[in-house]
Amino acid sequence: MTSLSSSYDPTQFESRLYQQWESSGAFKPSGKGEPYTILLPPPNVTGTLHMGHAFQHTLQDALVRYHRMRGYDTLWQMGTDHAGIATEMVVSRNLATEGKGETRDSLGREGFIAKVWEWKQQSGDTIERQMRRIGTSGDWSRRVFTMDPMAAEAVAEAFVKLHEDGLIYRGQRLVNWDPVLKTAISDLEVVNEEEDGHLWSIEYPLTDGSGTLVVATTRPETMLGDAAVMVHPEDERYAHLIGRSVTLPLTGREIPVIADDYVDREFGTGVVKVTPAHDFNDYQVWNRHVGTGVFDALPNRGLINIFTPDAKVVGHSHGSPAHGETADVATHDAGIPDANALLNVPSAYHGLDRYDARKAVLADLEAAGRLVETKPHKLQVPRGDRTGQVIEPYLTDQWFVKMDRLGARGLALAESGKVKFVPGNWINTYRHWMENIQDWCISRQLWWGHRIPAWYDGQGKAYVGRSETEVRTLNNLGPDVALTQDNDVLETWFSSALWPFSTMGWPDADAMAKRGYERYVPSSVLVTGFDIIFFWVARMIMMTDHFTGEVPFHDVYVTGLVRDKDGQKMSKSKGNILDPLDIIDGITLDALVAKRTTGLMQPKMAEKIEKATRKEFPDGIPAFGADALRFTMAALAGHGRDIKFDLNRAEGYKNFCNKLWNAARFVLMNTEGFAAREALPAGQAPAVPQPVTDAERWILAQLERTAAEAAQHFADYRFDLLSQALYEFAWNQFCDWFVELAKPALNGDDAAAAESTRHTLLYVLERLLCLLHPLVPFVTEELWLAVAPKLGLSGTVMRQPYPQAGDAAGDFAAAEADVEWLKAMVSALRKVRSELNVAPGKTVALLLADGVEADRARAARFDSQLRFLTRLERIEWLASADQAPAAAAAVVGELKLLVPLEGLVDLGAERTRLDKELKRVEGEIAKCQNKLASETFVANAPAAVVEQERKRLLDWNVQRDALAAQRAKLG
Repeated sequence: MTSLSSSYDPTQFESRLYQQWESSGAFKPSGKGEPYTILLPPPNVTGTLHMGHAFQHTLQDALVRYHRMRGYDTLWQMGTDHAGIATEMVVSRNLATEGKGETRDSLGREGFIAKVWEWKQQSGDTIERQMRRIGTSGDWSRRVFTMDPMAAEAVAEAFVKLHEDGLIYRGQRLVNWDPVLKTAISDLEVVNEEEDGHLWSIEYPLTDGSGTLVVATTRPETMLGDAAVMVHPEDERYAHLIGRSVTLPLTGREIPVIADDYVDREFGTGVVKVTPAHDFNDYQVWNRHVGTGVFDALPNRGLINIFTPDAKVVGHSHGSPAHGETADVATHDAGIPDANALLNVPSAYHGLDRYDARKAVLADLEAAGRLVETKPHKLQVPRGDRTGQVIEPYLTDQWFVKMDRLGARGLALAESGKVKFVPGNWINTYRHWMENIQDWCISRQLWWGHRIPAWYDGQGKAYVGRSETEVRTLNNLGPDVALTQDNDVLETWFSSALWPFSTMGWPDADAMAKRGYERYVPSSVLVTGFDIIFFWVARMIMMTDHFTGEVPFHDVYVTGLVRDKDGQKMSKSKGNILDPLDIIDGITLDALVAKRTTGLMQPKMAEKIEKATRKEFPDGIPAFGADALRFTMAALAGHGRDIKFDLNRAEGYKNFCNKLWNAARFVLMNTEGFAAREALPAGQAPAVPQPVTDAERWILAQLERTAAEAAQHFADYRFDLLSQALYEFAWNQFCDWFVELAKPALNGDDAAAAESTRHTLLYVLERLLCLLHPLVPFVTEELWLAVAPKLGLSGTVMRQPYPQAGDAAGDFAAAEADVEWLKAMVSALRKVRSELNVAPGKTVALLLADGVEADRARAARFDSQLRFLTRLERIEWLASADQAPAAAAAVVGELKLLVPLEGLVDLGAERTRLDKELKRVEGEIAKCQNKLASETFVANAPAAVVEQERKRLLDWNVQRDALAAQRAKLG
């Protein structure tokens, strides 16, 4: 008897198998064969596995396992990102909950960083444990953390070299500023959401007293920093005012009227304010006009920053350093001294929070008679994804990378095909970004991260080097010269941009040799989301090319987003987030409700989410297992679209795993005593059977075809088509049909046929498990370990050769056609039995009429199989269908199948059934006739489609005639 349990239960073996794989070193590169490398997009060390991870990791793991089985030297480079902002927030939160009174600032830089490392040791590997649970077969022994010494050396080297090449500079520019974190953040960390706001119209008087201009704005508080008002150069209403000036209300400052085609003449009054220190578009306008001299008379040439780092109006309270700064030359302040701010911002607003300042400004404008109109207005509000606070465009001194030359090179590499996007349309997105590239702000006002390798002397001069010692040596700075290292750190995208080669030991020659730099760079494919094509993919392409002369990867496979079953983006506020581990291991309803509502600030929202959760998951979420989740993800991974994840699909694929399990149990129970003649070396494919029966030849042909399809789908990254092909072969062709078609041989008197069939059952099952392994690794391994010994195999399925077209080559075309005929016969007869409600154990007679000579030959050839599979007491040929008694009819090609009704059914019920079936068939005939009667269809449809429609019409007519004749016999 088989050692497999009677039912499929993934909880009994998935974790056990993974531990065995990892401890045996099965995930490590072999060092033999052609290299195949995938870089894992490093998840945040603070993170936990979400559905997007599960989706992308499934696809990456499938590629790695497939190529490992193909004999490639596979490396899946693991690692995590230090996640500067997120980690500081997590550790700061933990300090607050510990109740010891410790804070980030009270600990100081070194003390706080020590706390971060302590947290990293205790909790920083959560996501790696979760990745193991879904079957991630990466080489964990090579994993890299972006703050490891090896990675840190690469970061310092890259910064210094870029600086030496004139590509890194420190300057004052506008950045996204989070006033809570008090740091610059990237565009990716800004979420723009439509919100209800207002549009205020404000009257600006012309300085000469000849009139006014009405300006519309959504941020009236920023008018305190206005440098100009602007009109469109072709707007005839204001052409005569260009070059004149207005007096800025509340401040009395004179500012120019300028013209720029950025202005939308249809928006508001067609006059807008220009506040270059607080608006990205205005900053670009300022850059275009500053050389003309129009701003020369203004403070700081019009770059007037009215806010402190915590988004308060400058004034007497101004001067507190930004987050991560000290009040020294390394600070990144607003760029204007307090005295300048005091001169240009009325004291009434000094120290006010930006929204309190808005109220005060509006009140004063109204009191002065300058507030013309207030009306509701929808606007896009930028919020920090970590804090939820409104982001300020903020003028600070930061470190930047010049991107024009790097961007041109990065675009050329993609345009030349050295880096290929899949699907190909994503190169358009990449091209658009690269053609409009801006300099990259790489500094962050944090403590956790790679500290910028720059030191300042007492006069504020910056020196860049790999260490303070190097800086002093290269610049002849003696010990009497005090140096202070820059307080800022590099944003995490900088270290991530070096990922393709920093993980391979660059720049240290010994480390590069040890880690196989020459072998594994470039990598084969990057699997990532479209949302970071610019932030990560493009930067890896540019940095890898600049430092190594190589591309980082050959292919970029871009995935869509995972949405809920209704196509909605998953979010905590919507209560529709699914945790992949809950799907794998199951979760009770109460635990699911608690997970979805914990942390929600609004009780009404929590109540709404709890109600919806209890309605959708009244019994919680059962344990589907990792394989069912993975197959679902792969099956939904169509090119160029987001996926709608539905638990019903996961349930269906759990049923698929159960079907596979039961088929394996059948094979094992029916092959007891069968054993290979000799043990094969580990990793060698099993011996190919020499088929005796047509059923064996047919299934071997189907296996060949499926193997060819799988290879093509892997090459095309069509995981959806791969899943479909493997599902069809496993469920329909093997589990349903071949298992059934094998039974006559297994139960017959032909010993040779029985023995050959047992061999073929085992062989095809083993090859099927190998085909499926990249998608469903756990169940295939568990089943393979039970099947393999019978074929003389040992080891693990992940090291077995992946099935290839040609493995079981043979001319099986005739057998395929014969077995397809047999399948059609069995299906037709089973349908008749079902419609007549004939008991499974009851035998029936089969009368055959008409048909062609091949039908007679096949009927004779498959006589015993037909009798066995459809419970026939006899098969009899009639000279004509007209000779048949009252019978249920079916048609296979031109052959009529007749099952006498006497003793089987109520004739009245059979008349009703035939009438219904005739009506259905006549409806199909009408559809075909209407299509073929359409000149448009016949003229424009492919010839093969038109011919197929004509054949369908012919087949339906044959069925109708047979049914009509049978109905006529019943009166």
